[in-house]
Amino acid sequence: MTEKFTLTIGRQLGSGGREIGKKIAENLGISFYDKELLQIASRESGLGKELFEEIDEKKSHSIFGGSLNLGSSFSDLFYTGYYLSNETLFKIQSDVIRKLAEKESCLFLGRCADYVLQEIPRCLNIFISADLEDRVRRTAALRQVKVAKAREIVTRTDKKRAEYYRFYSNKTWGAAESYHLCINSSVLGIDQTVAFILEFASKKFNL
Repeated sequence: MTEKFTLTIGRQLGSGGREIGKKIAENLGISFYDKELLQIASRESGLGKELFEEIDEKKSHSIFGGSLNLGSSFSDLFYTGYYLSNETLFKIQSDVIRKLAEKESCLFLGRCADYVLQEIPRCLNIFISADLEDRVRRTAALRQVKVAKAREIVTRTDKKRAEYYRFYSNKTWGAAESYHLCINSSVLGIDQTVAFILEFASKKFNL
């Protein structure tokens, strides 16, 4: 029986990271976790899913903007008479990630999973980037917006993801030293990037 292993993927918006992650998980026959984590964290904690959506890496306005800044101890979220800090919600989500990784082989998309699972030896941390124009075109097509709007979305999302990652991990998002493998999906395309990562994972985990 193959020993459990875990992959984590950080990615730039429009790089095809989610599609790549799903194809890798399907090929390896392992579970894929993205937004599913929010539902699991909600169910296991008894808290509303909307609370975890507030600290999602793509909706991080409650951490990085408005009345709450990075130095704040408590968020504007209010639940059953108690204020919950964003750090507390992140810890609950992180506990879910660790529990799933201990239970089965799986792949996590985003949410600082590489940092959360840093003590797990059989873990492969990947960052997927792509050329800006490719990212803008893909985002425009997926969201059905004009190119100018897609460029704005890409820029804004990059900033949020970088801040989210730095805030919780104290590391630099997208920097080579933060991951085992960084790859530009524009070079090989989606399917060949999947094949390359699968070969890399196979060698690392001796699959």
